[in-house]
Amino acid sequence: MRLFFRALLLFLFLIGVAAAQGSSSKPASQPVPADRIVAVVNDEVITHHELRSRLDSALGQLQRQGTTLPPREVLEKQMLERLVIDKVQLQFAREVGLRVDDAQLDQALQRIAANNKLTLAQFRVALEKDGIAFANFREEIRAEMTIARLREREVDSRIFISEGEIDNYLAGEAGQAGGEEFQMAHILLRAPESASPEQIQQLRAKTDQIVERLGKGENFAQLAAAYSDAPDGLRGGDLGWRSLNRLPTMFAEAATTLKVGEVSPVLRSSNGFHLVKLLGKRGGGALPAVQQTHARHILIKVNEVVSEPEARHTLESLRQRIKHGENFADLARLFSQDGSASKGGDLGWIYAGDTVPEFERAMNQLAPGELSEPVQSPFGFHLIEVIERRVQDVSSDRQRAAARQVLRERKRDEAYQDWLRQMRDRAYVELRLEET
Repeated sequence: MRLFFRALLLFLFLIGVAAAQGSSSKPASQPVPADRIVAVVNDEVITHHELRSRLDSALGQLQRQGTTLPPREVLEKQMLERLVIDKVQLQFAREVGLRVDDAQLDQALQRIAANNKLTLAQFRVALEKDGIAFANFREEIRAEMTIARLREREVDSRIFISEGEIDNYLAGEAGQAGGEEFQMAHILLRAPESASPEQIQQLRAKTDQIVERLGKGENFAQLAAAYSDAPDGLRGGDLGWRSLNRLPTMFAEAATTLKVGEVSPVLRSSNGFHLVKLLGKRGGGALPAVQQTHARHILIKVNEVVSEPEARHTLESLRQRIKHGENFADLARLFSQDGSASKGGDLGWIYAGDTVPEFERAMNQLAPGELSEPVQSPFGFHLIEVIERRVQDVSSDRQRAAARQVLRERKRDEAYQDWLRQMRDRAYVELRLEET
């Protein structure tokens, strides 16, 4: 049955190309370039046009960063693998019913525009001046949001931190991390889920070749863009600035032994082989204080009686009433469907990690006094208002919560890579890039 669907997909695709050529208004003497399939992923295809568009965008980003570019054909293979991984995740998201609706997407686009100090209309004009079709950009953002939510659901929510791990962290590393931050880059050569000894040996040989090229002075970022299987590979493998306790344990251990500019020996994990470079180091001294947010909300739950559109509509109506002067707390007492209703929706002071990711992400984007759009979470739909923020030293009972969050962040990258490897290996993937 799967073979039948793949054959049908290919047939329909070729019919579509032929129809597009036949309907062209160009004279017969001016041939129309035909698209072609460069990969089949389960029952969907990736076209050469799609690959070329994403590759041109990545090349532009690398050039703006000043990264020395690898050969285009090398980057093309890396980008095709990224598209395959994205396609597998988006297919799984559809299977489990996870989607980003137009209202949520529009909010995200408005935030992106605002971060660039533009209105959405101005941002659209700016994109199109750069040759980026707004409709394509919009769908790329929808895909990124879907993948992020899928990661939260399938990976982040399943990470378990034991009390013993927290005890060990507080007894050992917590007092040593200080406020020092490290900028690191890495290269990952991912091993298949059930790799044979021969595959592992080939992967190690490839890693050794990269080490040899680094020893001859080749650029780390260029090699990361060309060969790394990590999602940040096309950014030169740059992980950004992180405190020691926000790095995966393997990278944190390497960071303390490396000098700026040095590359680690080959590191082995369940996901494959890693190379880590220390790009920079800054800060130090006392542990930073922790930000808290004082917020309140109105929650409308979705159930057999109240649908998602009805819950969203109710909160949009309440939002307009508050903006026209009605009291938030009074409306929360009347409408909110959780324990905070009796307190006017007041949630008190919230630390990072206290709420579900969807709520925390929306809350962190609000300025004090600002009211959110309706925000969906596993509990329903929320209307959120930030009252104030403060920075405080962490009390002893909060130290454990902070330690749990740190340990969770350490595990999440490796867990995500492991999950991606499993998803990729279980999918049917046929690469056709080399076909002419």
